[in-house]
Amino acid sequence: MSSPVADQPILVVQDVVKRFVLRRSAADWLRHRPGEIHTAVKGVSFEVARGEILGLAGGSGSGKTTLARMLIRLVEPDDGKILFRDTDVRAARGRGLREVRREIQMVFQDPYSSLNPRMRVGAAILEAGRVHHQPGAEDGDAFVTRMLDLVRLPASAATRRPQELSGGQRQRVAIARALAVGPSVLIADEAVSALDVSIQTQLLNLFLDLRDELGLSIIFVAHQLSVIAEVADRVAIMHEGAIKEIGSTADVFNDPQDDYTKTLIAAHPHPYPPAEGPSTVVSSSL
Repeated sequence: MSSPVADQPILVVQDVVKRFVLRRSAADWLRHRPGEIHTAVKGVSFEVARGEILGLAGGSGSGKTTLARMLIRLVEPDDGKILFRDTDVRAARGRGLREVRREIQMVFQDPYSSLNPRMRVGAAILEAGRVHHQPGAEDGDAFVTRMLDLVRLPASAATRRPQELSGGQRQRVAIARALAVGPSVLIADEAVSALDVSIQTQLLNLFLDLRDELGLSIIFVAHQLSVIAEVADRVAIMHEGAIKEIGSTADVFNDPQDDYTKTLIAAHPHPYPPAEGPSTVVSSSL
């Protein structure tokens, strides 16, 4: 699972905060009282190195998905700083924000909801490449075939629509579309949690290979510690909006220091990382 990690981080998150105003009751409205404030993310800081896979783990409601979405401003942070290379993500506007969102792509849990059911797979991938002026996108068939090959799908998948594919194949298409814009960072938000265990393993192998082949940095958001153990170089444990512990996956899982981390690991038997990460990608056929 180890990979060479450069000293210079590609993404720096400093003291990021997100607050939500909860729904006001009728009595609050009548008395002009403000709604209760819920702080979903509480001063979170971390860095991601080039070519590193950082696991973001925690229970439901821990704030990990809100945090992930703030990195590309699908959710607007209230405080703190997010730096991608030399770009202040919070200050980015217009073309600058579009470039950040090209460089940092997100793969969601449900690929069907993020793919247009009326578009064939090849058209969806090609559209992403052409919108962002990616090299080779002018040669449509070759570009699509190359993207499908990266996610271990045959060229014939280009003629299919999302509803004609299995869940695992749709997720591969979603990954291919994200890769089509040429990102440096992938955020995988519960990207394998809805899949069978055998399909999860194939996709985890794929993420590892993409890191090695393309030099991607990956933030892997998951509630399953066994999934984090398979892919992550480091892991950050979140609870109630804060990072409770962060460190190498082996160190955190084998010798947790925080009480919440210990409780979380006790609830997930044997999440410990294997001596060597997955190295074989199992091909997917249609």
